[in-house]
Amino acid sequence: MTRGFEIVSKYQNDGINVPYRTTENAAGYDFESATDFTLPSIWKLNFLKVLWALHHEENPTNEDFDNAKAVLKPYLVPTGIKSYMNPDEVLIIANRSSNPLKHGLILPNGIGVIDADYYNNDSNEGEIFVQLINFSLKDVVIKKGQRIAQGIFMPYLLADQDGLTTKSTRTGGFGSSDK
Repeated sequence: MTRGFEIVSKYQNDGINVPYRTTENAAGYDFESATDFTLPSIWKLNFLKVLWALHHEENPTNEDFDNAKAVLKPYLVPTGIKSYMNPDEVLIIANRSSNPLKHGLILPNGIGVIDADYYNNDSNEGEIFVQLINFSLKDVVIKKGQRIAQGIFMPYLLADQDGLTTKSTRTGGFGSSDK
């Protein structure tokens, strides 16, 4: 097996692009948004209410914290793309360097890890989503076809003790290996 990208069946007729490198020496393949998507700013309503209360040494309620947490959650931007690779490889999803500076967008987990067994999983066909948080003052509208992240294929190594633990078979999609 080699490595590459395919469009998931749900987006086959939507005119989206498989990831591509924009320069000859680029390590990363640019991923585009599969749809128009609005990322709300974190600096909205309930989040500021909790910050104000904490700053003024007041005690926000659990409901206030829950409402603020709802605003701070990352959003999953669909790419309409799945990736196949060799079993000893991983696809790392990284932020574009211009996203924080120009658009106020960050990947809250730092990087995304796409395992080889994520491809064609039963839950979502292996569609890759990019987690983003908008820390700018206004909502950010991402247009279909806008570059939102980059993917880098890498080999990985196993520890000497790797064979000592029992491994399961992936049965789900995004975040499914979380126990």
